[in-house]
Amino acid sequence: MPSPKAKNPGRGGGSPVFGSSNGRYDFMSLTKPMNRSSPPPHLHQRQGSDPITARLRSSESPTRRRGSSSSTGSGSGQGMSEEDGIRLNPTFIRVALSSLLAIDLWLSKRLGVCACEDSSWGSVRPLMKLIEISGHGIPWLAGTAYCLYKSDSAAGQEVMLNLFMGLLLDLVLVTVVKAVVRRRRPAHNRMDMFATFSVDRYSFPSGHATRAAMCGRFLLAHLVLAAPLRVLVLLWASMVGLSRVMLGRHNVTDVIFGFWMGYCQYNLVEMLWLSPQTLQGLLGQLA
Repeated sequence: MPSPKAKNPGRGGGSPVFGSSNGRYDFMSLTKPMNRSSPPPHLHQRQGSDPITARLRSSESPTRRRGSSSSTGSGSGQGMSEEDGIRLNPTFIRVALSSLLAIDLWLSKRLGVCACEDSSWGSVRPLMKLIEISGHGIPWLAGTAYCLYKSDSAAGQEVMLNLFMGLLLDLVLVTVVKAVVRRRRPAHNRMDMFATFSVDRYSFPSGHATRAAMCGRFLLAHLVLAAPLRVLVLLWASMVGLSRVMLGRHNVTDVIFGFWMGYCQYNLVEMLWLSPQTLQGLLGQLA
């Protein structure tokens, strides 16, 4: 009778017992499935005996490679999805600004009723141009300098000097903003303005509106005026801004921002106000 040890262990199929060359048997756990493609355990021990080989195998682990590639792929996919979302979904601020710009251009064109003589209100164009000249910087600078020269009192000279400095400040700030923004004037505008310079080809903000707002606040604060004259100053400042749109010189937003800018410029003039002592020192140096 043949011995049971002579039987081939592979005939049973799925046997957990492996034979070895030295007659010893190695038992594997019955709870784990057997991997038929993996070598016997004694080969694992021989391969793992070399520490250099073990380190190389651990560094080249396929799990680590798969994790790094999957993380890279997911990161790139997430970046692409975010870029697509930004490209396809414009922000609310951009949509609001585009809508405001469209309304501004449409309203400015509708209100430009004095842009030329053939317009619906073309007969009022000479009056609007007269109001335009009344808000120009050259008449204001020349008139303030003349009043400063003719003034006999220190208080009058102080007021006129600060008004002159405010007008110079207005010219500098408006020039800087126009050079930075570079917004073109409306298409229906005719470049027949009074005493223009190179920066006057830009529209934002309206220099007439800034000057009207600043000078209006200055006159109401530092001059003793009767009630009808105060109303007249407010009406003049409003008509200067309205004439800029009716003549087609500016858009509506140019004038609105110009009024706000001139209002803030007056606060800056008050902060930089020249006292009578400073005025006497300046006049002494000039003399």
